[in-house]
Amino acid sequence: MPAPSSAPIRLCIAGEGAMGSTHARIFADMPGVKTVALAAADMSRGRQLAAQYGIPDCSDDLAATLARTDVDAVVLATPSGLHAEHAELAARLGKPMLIEIPAALTLADTERLARVQAETGVPMMVAHSRRFAPPHTTLRERIQSGDFTLHHLVCETYFFRRNNLNMFGEPRTWVDSLLWHHACHTVDLFCWLLDESEFDVWGQRGPDHPELGIPMDITVAMRSRKRGTLLTMAMSFNNKGPFGGFYRYIGEEDTYRAFRDELTDSDGKVVEMPGAQPAFEAQDTEFIAALREGRPSRCDIASVLPAMRALDGIDRIMRGEPAAR
Repeated sequence: MPAPSSAPIRLCIAGEGAMGSTHARIFADMPGVKTVALAAADMSRGRQLAAQYGIPDCSDDLAATLARTDVDAVVLATPSGLHAEHAELAARLGKPMLIEIPAALTLADTERLARVQAETGVPMMVAHSRRFAPPHTTLRERIQSGDFTLHHLVCETYFFRRNNLNMFGEPRTWVDSLLWHHACHTVDLFCWLLDESEFDVWGQRGPDHPELGIPMDITVAMRSRKRGTLLTMAMSFNNKGPFGGFYRYIGEEDTYRAFRDELTDSDGKVVEMPGAQPAFEAQDTEFIAALREGRPSRCDIASVLPAMRALDGIDRIMRGEPAAR
């Protein structure tokens, strides 16, 4: 479990790819935190990352690294298909964790992780970074206070991923999921913005890529059963041009556009958000703060279950399967 509040929290980062590198950079500059170990599948890339951020140890044995007494907690930035397995391993070894999104690639595995957390008492936070982006936190506060009535959240998510590369343009050994990873960000955001769990859902998918074996284009829609608020998403791995998630909040009082950490109103004027921290930094700060304070994080594994249930329903519709009972 974490060290006393006067001592640094000693981390293991599992994963040498784009997100492992991102977390290593953030924690290298965070007071009261020391990354003591890196677990890597590709030891050559792992050693490079460890050297870049002064991480003293790099190993290809995650279980042995997590079993070390000088590791207090772990950031799981391994391939998406391994998140559930690695999260349970960490929990059984008593190590609190930040799991990169998605927590798992199925609803069943996510529900199992929630049960493991309840059984072991080991905290599991999931990196649903949209919950920490200043535009979204600002508008959620207004929605929850009744100051802004959201009618329709429209999201366009675009990448050009016809080759198996990560967000830094580096080769991947695993295939990303447009639905269970990228759509998961926005499905969870919608659930969180409204603080609701009951939705009607719909989705459609384009053809699978002949080599990657995944749909490259999808459409997702949700409707709040309580308020009737809509979510519409268009997502593509085929888009040439600017990439990322582009959000339009269409409300009664105004329309806002959010991109990464910037928010603009219907006139294109930037909305000032004094003291706002970038999303990834705010998310990782929350992980450490929750550990130090001995409380559930703002993105505890149980809190992501409504989004994962919605994704499961969308996935079933896309595959032409009956809805879960």
